[in-house]
Amino acid sequence: MSTEAAKYLCVHVFVTVKPGTEDAFKEASLKNARNSSQEAGVARFDVLQEKDDPCKFVLVEVYKNDGAPAAHKETDHYKEWRETVADMMAVPRSAIKFNNLFPTTPQGWDYGADTALE
Repeated sequence: MSTEAAKYLCVHVFVTVKPGTEDAFKEASLKNARNSSQEAGVARFDVLQEKDDPCKFVLVEVYKNDGAPAAHKETDHYKEWRETVADMMAVPRSAIKFNNLFPTTPQGWDYGADTALE
């Protein structure tokens, strides 16, 4: 069993936007996610919108090493996202960092039909 992915850093960023800014936030966040997912240190970058409150979002950022979050924050696309969404925030965003436990393989982050998760 590989333990490489168990060292991945998972960050959940919680965002509540002002009513009426949901679509603009979603557009900016999807653009950022598409670019972020191409970074060498990023395993996964998901954008989730709460079903019952469309003003609430969670960004699920999975980094391959401890230096990747800092490198991400230096990218032009992150800086553009941060600037674009700053006035949309109803409250300051917050984040919680997690250590990955499962899946335990790097391939496990791509849930294809033939992907081994352990």
